[in-house]
Amino acid sequence: MNVTVSAPLGGRPLTDRTLPTFAGRVDVPAYDRAALTPAVVHLGVGGFHRAHQAVYLDELARQGDTGWGEIGVGLCSTTMRDALIPQDCLYTVVQRSRHGDTARAVGSMIGYRYAPADPRAVLDCLADPRIRVVTLTITGDGYHLDDTGRLRTGDPAVRADLADPRHPGTAPGYLVEALDLRRRAGLPAFTVLSCDNLPDNGAATRAAVLDLARLRDDELAAWIETHASFPASMVDRITPQTDDQARRLVADRFGVLDRSPVITEPFIQWIVEDDFCNGRPPLERVGVQFVPDVAPYKLMKTRLLNAGHSALGYLGQLAGGYRTSTDAMANPVIADYLAALMREEIAPLLPPAPGVDPEAYQRTILERFANPRISDQLSRLCGRGSTKMPAYLLPSLISARREGKPALLLTLAVAGWFCYLRGYDLTGAPIEVRDARRDALQPLAVAGGTDPRPLLADRSLFGPLSDDDDFVTMLEYALHDLELYGPAATICDYLAAELLPGQDRAHTTAAHDPAWAATAGRDPDRAVA
Repeated sequence: MNVTVSAPLGGRPLTDRTLPTFAGRVDVPAYDRAALTPAVVHLGVGGFHRAHQAVYLDELARQGDTGWGEIGVGLCSTTMRDALIPQDCLYTVVQRSRHGDTARAVGSMIGYRYAPADPRAVLDCLADPRIRVVTLTITGDGYHLDDTGRLRTGDPAVRADLADPRHPGTAPGYLVEALDLRRRAGLPAFTVLSCDNLPDNGAATRAAVLDLARLRDDELAAWIETHASFPASMVDRITPQTDDQARRLVADRFGVLDRSPVITEPFIQWIVEDDFCNGRPPLERVGVQFVPDVAPYKLMKTRLLNAGHSALGYLGQLAGGYRTSTDAMANPVIADYLAALMREEIAPLLPPAPGVDPEAYQRTILERFANPRISDQLSRLCGRGSTKMPAYLLPSLISARREGKPALLLTLAVAGWFCYLRGYDLTGAPIEVRDARRDALQPLAVAGGTDPRPLLADRSLFGPLSDDDDFVTMLEYALHDLELYGPAATICDYLAAELLPGQDRAHTTAAHDPAWAATAGRDPDRAVA
């Protein structure tokens, strides 16, 4: 159980040697970390993994099962290496709720490897017969897949892995080479468990690994396909990026000088397809749900929470003056918009998820977004839109249009994204656009203005929406409304459209619909400040 602390304390470094001194202020592991068996390797250690999967493994060890220690691997940045190694891979997780802060020291990670500095050490670790599961949080871009879900064989990083398999640079490259080492040594394969927010992360991982293996050796690919497994999973816990304020909080409140603490929320969820080839940790003992099919849970989370995060980010940032999710959610207009977006336009499109009450789940999301002690930066929610929007929000819009269901609020979120891509908010203040495709998309957004067609021409992003004339018109009106009236007034009018009996909002053209303008009491020729 976590220990709540109220009095400010002086700080000292967190290491194995100092760990006992924090007892009473921080919930410290009582198990012998030296007795942990390395059985899990995690590729892409960051804040989310340390707030989520590593916490579950730590909880398992606290219950007496020391057979599932983990080794962390960094593939790109040196940040985690420089933070964790001096701390014996210990770190602090602070859980923030409306009722206060609690802290725990997580001890499940017993080693760390930085891949660019020593690829051989990472491969040796992955080839260790004690390793049974490899988990990943490498973001969608780390799989090197194209728009059809196949490996980008022309990618320079992929070509480099093919040219020199013993010194890989990508996650698929490490996985394929390690599995080949195990095959040649007569060892069993390991399970590869993606924890990234992809539409089907198990299938994506399988495709990346098998496609690369086939380019190397058909026999290797066949062995992997027969002996390895790639279960799908759904993970959920809001974890803002660590900053200096987080480090000061942990030092002042809990007396811990931690180079990279993790700040997170009380909510945590992990649902995993029960398909493991070499044994698995008994995580059901600590709250993980193993199911035969993750798909309905994944859809529920990505299309409600992740899409909601994107909508909140774009419309909140455009409104000006809001920096965090909590700031934006304090505006009842934005909060009502998100509630209606989920209730009216997204949830009706979703299949049932066994054991989940959809209305309660939506209420929980809104409460999490509004948690004043775990605010997320809107700038982070807005980032990587060209990856996140096609994965999280646009599928609901496509389904709604195909089924003739309401889609006006979804369209408004897309309009917010288009405005964000211009690089300035609706007051004219600059916005830093964080997107791998910024250089290609921003000129189209600027040139288009309130005409969405230049951006919609990118069918790799928008698919059938590019040819949907009614949607194009609806989006054009939404862009016009945002620019002329601002986000708050536009949202109020779009929500007012819910009250018009018998109106098909899938074909409503915003304020330009006379009945809507009359009901909303709005003069289409008067801009709202």
